[in-house]
Amino acid sequence: MVDTMTYAELRDALGVLGLSDRASLRDIKRRHRDLVKRLHPDKATDEDPERIRQVNAAYALIRSYLDTYTYSFNEDEFYLQNPEERLRRQFWEDPLWGGIR
Repeated sequence: MVDTMTYAELRDALGVLGLSDRASLRDIKRRHRDLVKRLHPDKATDEDPERIRQVNAAYALIRSYLDTYTYSFNEDEFYLQNPEERLRRQFWEDPLWGGIR
């Protein structure tokens, strides 16, 4: 576990894994798994062995960040993560768009 990290280190780790600013845990795990499969020394003999070490270190740093991250379960964050539900809530009572006629 990484005790302290800088934002620059976190950004660098995201770059190593090729992840955007908004990635789910599923996205992070999938990307790491795909890179490890592709870069593993048994499969990629022409690949630099340092590259897989960088990928694993970046993954460890991101997972450490996520292990200590405080998740937000407030309503605004819920609707940001679920835009379809936000639209349903916003327009449900509208006679033209919603379910009430």
